[in-house]
Amino acid sequence: MLPNRIFFTGVPGSRWSGIAQTLEQIPGMNTTDRRPDKEYTHHEYSGHKGAYFGRGMTDIVLHPDALDQEWEDPSAGCKIVKSHEWVDWFDRIEKEPLFAGDWKMLVYRPDQTSFAWWHEAGGFEIKYPDYSAYENSANMLAEIIRVNNKILDYGRINNCRWEYFTSNWVTENFGYEINVDHVWPDVLVTLIKT
Repeated sequence: MLPNRIFFTGVPGSRWSGIAQTLEQIPGMNTTDRRPDKEYTHHEYSGHKGAYFGRGMTDIVLHPDALDQEWEDPSAGCKIVKSHEWVDWFDRIEKEPLFAGDWKMLVYRPDQTSFAWWHEAGGFEIKYPDYSAYENSANMLAEIIRVNNKILDYGRINNCRWEYFTSNWVTENFGYEINVDHVWPDVLVTLIKT
């Protein structure tokens, strides 16, 4: 059974948005946060779809009502709540009884390849979400390194098993068969069910 929310995180350029969109094909996922003003397409990829939380994006207010207001129908299934910054909030999320039963999903891709892909996808020209709060490429790379280190540390502390994002992984962790059309050899995922 799916939770109410999955707190979903990865650094810019980690291909986490594509993974989230693949998971949103699972029956029972809520995609009512998708609107034309919350979408960005690059190359042949669908890029970004739906609400993103954090610096320069929708403000993080750690209360279900505040998070859920981005969805037209917040009660319609499981919401993938995306932020590059959740790893900074996990301690508070774990202590908040209102998030009991919600899951956490982490995506890891090495720093330099994430940084390069973020630039390839548009970098500071990305129309949604807004990355201007990072100011310049040096700050962005420093933030990618910082967040990736925290993601790996959080995974280690929680004895997480890092795996490739494959159709089998989705079936094993979510109980549904969906097609993962491309497995990236430098992208690893882990899911923490609480």
